[in-house]
Amino acid sequence: MSFRRRLLLIMLAVMAVAQLVAAIATLGTIHRDVMQKGGRELEVGLGVMRQLLDERGKQLRDSVGILTSDFGFKSAIASQDQGTLASVLANHGERVGADMVLLAAPDGTIVASSHHAPGTPMPFPRLWRQVRQAGEATGVVLQDQRPYQFVMLPVRAPNLIGWVGMGFLLDTPLADEMARLTRLQVSFLVSGAEQTSGAPGDALDDAAGDISGGMKGYVAGALAQVPPTAVSALRADLARGEYLHHSGVDSRLDALVLASPLMISKSASDTGRGQVYAVVEHPRADLLAVFQALGWRLAAIFAVTLALTALVAAFSARSMSRPLIRLAQVAQRIGRGERITEVPTDSGGEIGLLGRTLVAMQSDIESRERQQREQARRDQLTGLANRHSAQQDIAEAVAAGQPLTLLRLSICGFRHINDTFGYAVGDQALRRLAKRLATYPAPVRHAYRLGGDEFLLLVDSAVVDAHWLTSLREGLAQPIELEQSPLRLQLVYGEVNFPAHGRSAPLLLRRAEVAMDMAKQQRLGYLRYVEGQDEKRLREMTLVRDLQLAAERGQLSMVYQPKIAAADGALVELEALMRWQHPELGFIPPDEFITLAESAGLISQLTGWMLTTVCRQLAVWEAEEGLCLAVAVNLSAQDVIDPGLPQRLDQALATHGLDPARLGLEVTESAIISDPEISRRVLAELSRRGASTAIDDFGTGYSSLAQLKRLAVRQLKIDKSFILKLEQQSDDRIIVHSTIELGHNLGLEVVAEGVETDAARALLVELGCDYLQGYGISRPLPAAAVAEWIAAYPPGVRQPLRATPESTP
Repeated sequence: MSFRRRLLLIMLAVMAVAQLVAAIATLGTIHRDVMQKGGRELEVGLGVMRQLLDERGKQLRDSVGILTSDFGFKSAIASQDQGTLASVLANHGERVGADMVLLAAPDGTIVASSHHAPGTPMPFPRLWRQVRQAGEATGVVLQDQRPYQFVMLPVRAPNLIGWVGMGFLLDTPLADEMARLTRLQVSFLVSGAEQTSGAPGDALDDAAGDISGGMKGYVAGALAQVPPTAVSALRADLARGEYLHHSGVDSRLDALVLASPLMISKSASDTGRGQVYAVVEHPRADLLAVFQALGWRLAAIFAVTLALTALVAAFSARSMSRPLIRLAQVAQRIGRGERITEVPTDSGGEIGLLGRTLVAMQSDIESRERQQREQARRDQLTGLANRHSAQQDIAEAVAAGQPLTLLRLSICGFRHINDTFGYAVGDQALRRLAKRLATYPAPVRHAYRLGGDEFLLLVDSAVVDAHWLTSLREGLAQPIELEQSPLRLQLVYGEVNFPAHGRSAPLLLRRAEVAMDMAKQQRLGYLRYVEGQDEKRLREMTLVRDLQLAAERGQLSMVYQPKIAAADGALVELEALMRWQHPELGFIPPDEFITLAESAGLISQLTGWMLTTVCRQLAVWEAEEGLCLAVAVNLSAQDVIDPGLPQRLDQALATHGLDPARLGLEVTESAIISDPEISRRVLAELSRRGASTAIDDFGTGYSSLAQLKRLAVRQLKIDKSFILKLEQQSDDRIIVHSTIELGHNLGLEVVAEGVETDAARALLVELGCDYLQGYGISRPLPAAAVAEWIAAYPPGVRQPLRATPESTP
């Protein structure tokens, strides 16, 4: 869409919105004023209506007063002439237009009445209480669910001899008369639910009854002409208190409504609750007639204004768009990188200022771009060039064929510095080190911060001189003064050379990182990249990636190596060992992939698969071969400190219906040392559940005797490094003998693994070892070959189930 058209549409839209807002605001104000005026008229009309009722009440009182003063009427009361009394009441009521008359004895008993039987008690209790308290009463009463304006006065001669009451029915003619006086629609409504403060639920129930049962109660006036359902709904609204204190629009009646409850006294025959309302209505169509006429006038004004605005907007858009279009074309040329010296526009004012600003903006853009490029190549904390800059500089040097050396260095224990001294001190240390690197003389070309605590030096040399490197390391190792305290940074270096170690910037940077990581692992401080180290890293990444799906792809398997009793050679247990046959890399040693699984957080997944596989195999051997065997599995350091291990073990055993004694657990000393307290709690929990636990590779770790004493274990397994040359090495015999005695003194069984010769086996029996395991007895066997080996093994099979060991405190 062109600028001119957009400008035209915007101007028209602004005008239209302004007109609409003004029209809506005006109509809304008028509508609100009309409704408020209607509400005030309703209040005035309701007040007039109540005054008319009061006047009628006074007239009725005067009429009743004339009757109570009549001597003949008093004489008839004194004579108790029922016929005369009834005739006098009827005649007098007819003269004054009363619809209900009654005469009551001083105690309230009906003597004569147009609606009540003689001898019955006073039918209007509330009115009767008012009469006794005030001596007379005026109000509205309900008789047979019909409202009457009623007056009751005493008859005295001179003492009280009776009570006379007369009432006018609040009917449609009365409502029509009041409507003519107030110019509103007037109605009298009897609701089946009296508005009370104590039982709103009952009121709603009665209201619901009004709606479901049609028109319940009495209706007189304008409401008598509307559908019964609308009247019932109005009763429900009145029961909830609506329309009683302020006017509201009732869409069912299409009118503004205001109601006023009238004080009532019910007849005893009206057993239900009830309330009488005086209701005034103002038809909404009458109220809004002026409003609708004004709306049509505003619509016509809006249409004329829109047409005139469209003409003005079209002319304005055309005159304004021409210079702006030229400026837009100039801006596009500037965006393409063209250099503009003048803007082709003859407009002055703001348009001319905009043109001159576009020309001046070019210099600002160029300056800002240079600044952003510089910031993109700089580390914000240290001011050194960043990784992106390093990659570009290395790539340029490689492309030019210039020999170079990369020294990648990292601060050992930098996280400990942050945790101990705070991040502010850590940042200060990074800035001080960066300052030293930036000021280092040739042959250092550039210094970079790659991120975190890692830095890079680009050296103009195919291989760095040993003396220069020593001088560099000594200089960077000098203490740094931080907050008046010296801090000596321990740095580790990795070196790569171009072209010897690679011909691309990413490859050289990665191999420098590999050399630095290897120096960290071997605690050498400095290491030059050696061919094959990168391949090892890639191999590890491949193994970690493929290990996640190795079990699902059927690449993992379990083999089982027998463990026999040293005394008689009987089979007591099998040790389950995991094997991984990679489809491309072939057999992967367990030590390699288990270590990678621990570092990558996959060991829990492997342990779960191992427990499920071993338990399933135990159930298969028992069901198909009749072999009730026990199997020991190896747990890693992360398994031993996992509080959820006992529950996982229970689930695996319960799934295959196995006793916990059928499964042994072996953990290494190093696994226990990683977190002794948690390890002790987990092993104790496993022991309480009936599993037998053993310390594997005992003698190769650094566990203390105090820890060993507290652990809930049953066996010690002497590492095979002490067994392989047991018959030749006297030192190994001493260590093995001492370990066996130590284990027995602690109440533990001792297992020797790595037994490969008869001589070693005989010597272990002589030293008192309990169990033996190794290639001299059997190599690890596939699950399918275990039953065949047991059948061919000379000593036969001994029952392997063990009693649950007592927990060690």
